[in-house]
Amino acid sequence: MDVFGITPELKRENRQYWGRELGMCWQLLVTEVCRARCKSFQPGLRIGNNEPCDLIVEGFAIDTKYRVGSGDSGTLKKFKQYGPMLREAGLKPVFLILRYDNLSAAITACKQGGWDVRVGDDAFDFLEELTQFDLLDFLVSRRGDHVLESPAIH
Repeated sequence: MDVFGITPELKRENRQYWGRELGMCWQLLVTEVCRARCKSFQPGLRIGNNEPCDLIVEGFAIDTKYRVGSGDSGTLKKFKQYGPMLREAGLKPVFLILRYDNLSAAITACKQGGWDVRVGDDAFDFLEELTQFDLLDFLVSRRGDHVLESPAIH
């Protein structure tokens, strides 16, 4: 949020919108760093109608989340199912979750499904080890470069 100057006040205006947008931003950042830095990069795997991960690199099936806040049974069931599906495909499932304030039931479901769950700094550390690129430092160095403002409502 700091990179784009998104204040907590602005985010509170529409939490669902900002959660979705920042989640897509996180996914694109991780994907593009891996695409640029890892020769083994592949887009996310599709199994039937499911896309259990966002990208594949170095034997890891990586799924990115800005925050895991849903505790509905369908979401938790998918987390538990996707891990074994990815393992059967010969991949190591890893969740890279940006925020720390996640629903504990969802994190537990991920782990029960065989996911390696990396949150916050641990997600950045995993990504840096994988890509030899410090995305966190890159983002911090650009804090405030692209400030978004709330649109005027008429």
